[in-house]
Amino acid sequence: MLQLSGQPLSLHDIAAIANASVRLEIAPSAIAQMDASRDVVRRVAEDPLPVYGINTGFGKLCEVRISNGELARLQLNLVRSHACGLGPPLSEPETRVIMALRANTLALGYSGVRPVVAQTLVLLLNRGVHPVIPSKGSVGASGDLAPLAHLALCVIGEGEAIYRGERMPGLAALGRAAIEPLRLQAKEGLALLNGTQALTAVGALALWRATRLAGLADVSGAMTLAALLGTPAAFDQRIHAARPHPGQGIVAARLRALLEGSDVASGRRTAPARVQDAYSLRCMPQVHGAVRGALRFAANTVEIETGSATDNPLVFTGRGAESGDVLSGGNFHGAPLALAFDTAAIALTTLAGIAERRIDRLVNPDLNQGLPAFLAAHPGVGSGFMIAHVAAVSLLNESKILAHPASVDNVPTSGGQEDHVSMGMTAALKLRTIVDNGEYIAAIELLAATEALRYRENFEPGPDLRRVRDAVRAIAPPLGEDRPLSSDIENLARAIRQGTFDEWAIPESLPAPAGVLQ
Repeated sequence: MLQLSGQPLSLHDIAAIANASVRLEIAPSAIAQMDASRDVVRRVAEDPLPVYGINTGFGKLCEVRISNGELARLQLNLVRSHACGLGPPLSEPETRVIMALRANTLALGYSGVRPVVAQTLVLLLNRGVHPVIPSKGSVGASGDLAPLAHLALCVIGEGEAIYRGERMPGLAALGRAAIEPLRLQAKEGLALLNGTQALTAVGALALWRATRLAGLADVSGAMTLAALLGTPAAFDQRIHAARPHPGQGIVAARLRALLEGSDVASGRRTAPARVQDAYSLRCMPQVHGAVRGALRFAANTVEIETGSATDNPLVFTGRGAESGDVLSGGNFHGAPLALAFDTAAIALTTLAGIAERRIDRLVNPDLNQGLPAFLAAHPGVGSGFMIAHVAAVSLLNESKILAHPASVDNVPTSGGQEDHVSMGMTAALKLRTIVDNGEYIAAIELLAATEALRYRENFEPGPDLRRVRDAVRAIAPPLGEDRPLSSDIENLARAIRQGTFDEWAIPESLPAPAGVLQ
């Protein structure tokens, strides 16, 4: 059981919510916080003065005072009109995280909603009702209006939902799960819509997978170096103490540990007449370490956001019984997340780029230290891993295009009232695709390095890499004669997503990137 009180949530917490391994509830302290802010909203709603979001229109219509008798209709129309999302729906894990993050930010008590609003979101989560939320249509300010509107539609018994694998009207899903539809009161529709929870959920789950990829790159890189008879001299602790970036030191230590006990570490097998390795091997600590640093920045940004009030206006209860301010601001703006996700996308593309260079060195007969051309059992008759490398290049090309930052763009909306937007959802969706590509490229390098080791007779890769090799072989047998490699790559990428290699990618004995379960 995880109690939500508005606290920051780690990437580990988010992953647990996504895979439904934890049940949620609203903490009693949060109920008291929400009750206090709700009292302020009740008083303001009856005030003749206009207060944005409570008794006014929205966006450029914020100066229009709405009569008390139409406040509930105002909130209902807001939800319906903003449900303009398009494209394929977000996944159930992403939808679960959206609901949890929205409930958590409401629990802070700055949104002025009744506790039942947050509690209804938690009920949907715990009973497996997943609103159908289209993935396109958000510009990340004023938050994720379109995606969260589709969430709100389901909460009030409209829209669509997935329940036990079946897509159906939202009201039917609520009925089957024995959940009462919510009847919105003043400000509650706006409070459900106004926030960054959709882009945060998509980006956070991509980051969770990205941190795993950063660790796995050390593993696949170490295997490639061993197969190419490289030297671990570049990973000497003294080199990295002389340039003490934290991630660089972590990666160097990981590579030393992974290669321990191997023939290349002992010096028994080395490439003849080679003083130092190519950059894609020698500079793994510097490149992989920089990627870890970028991902750590992004993960820290996400974790701050999960415990933040991103609504507008915010309700401050003050100290006295009659006190309470309702202040309009811009906490819904997704700029911190958009910049973080764009940074992570660039970092992951860099990681994929250096991995692709290592794959080329494994298959290229001019560079692979006497291995068969393209790792084919019978070069010429067979093509081996030739097109697996081509596939990696194709994936890398797509990632390079997607790494262009979304956050530098801006198109004003809402009649110029919302004249600078973050494009944070675009940044999150791009990052997700780059992670998909990175998992495929990591799978290709693992397959190629494992195949290359097969051709090194009487070679000792060391205990860790021997077990990694065996884990790969449990999924994909040796190539031998040519066969379609698509299934092998897909199966290995799936195993990466499922955590099969976490034992080596996220070792218990060494620090891991922020947000990764150690």
